Amino acid sequence: MFKMNDLKELIRAVDRSNIDELIVKGDNNEKIEIRKKGTQVIVHDQLEAVPSPQVQASPQPTPAPTPPTVAPTQLEVKTEEPAAPAPTADESLHKITSPMVGTFYAAPSPDADNYVKKGDNVTKDSVVCIVEAMKLMNELEAEVEGEIVEILAENGQLVEYGQPLFLVKA
Repeated sequence: MFKMNDLKELIRAVDRSNIDELIVKGDNNEKIEIRKKGTQVIVHDQLEAVPSPQVQASPQPTPAPTPPTVAPTQLEVKTEEPAAPAPTADESLHKITSPMVGTFYAAPSPDADNYVKKGDNVTKDSVVCIVEAMKLMNELEAEVEGEIVEILAENGQLVEYGQPLFLVKA
C-alpha cells in the first residue's frame, strides 16, 4: 500500500520536473497514474485523494505593487480498470507491451547477449527484456508461448506505458 507522504512527494516531484506522466504499480495491484497537463496535475489512483502542492504564480505587472498570488494545482482522483488489449490485425500475433514508462534493455548487461532475438521460441515465463523505471530493473516475461516474430523497440530506447515491444506468433 502506498503511503500518503510518498504520494505527496511523487506529486511534488512530477510537478517540479519535465515529466508529463508517471505510472507506478504496487505489489497488491495498486496503480497510481500522475499526469501533468500545463499547470494542472491529475492523479489517478486506487487509493484516496491526496492534497495537491501549491504552485507559486508570478505577479502581474500593474501600476500599484501587488503581492504574488497562489494558484492551486488542480487534483483529480479516479479509479481505473485495466484496459483490455486492442485486437491486432493478425489474431495469431500477441503483443508484449511495456507495463510502465522506462528504458528498454534487450540484455541483462551491455556485454551480455540479448534475452531473445527474432525467430526465438519463448514460454510464458521466458524473460524477454528489462524495462528500467526509477533505477529499478523490471524483467518482463513473455506471458505467452510462441515465436518472436518482431522486436519493436531498440536497446536503450525510452518506452511508454502500453507500447508494444514484441510481436509473438502463438
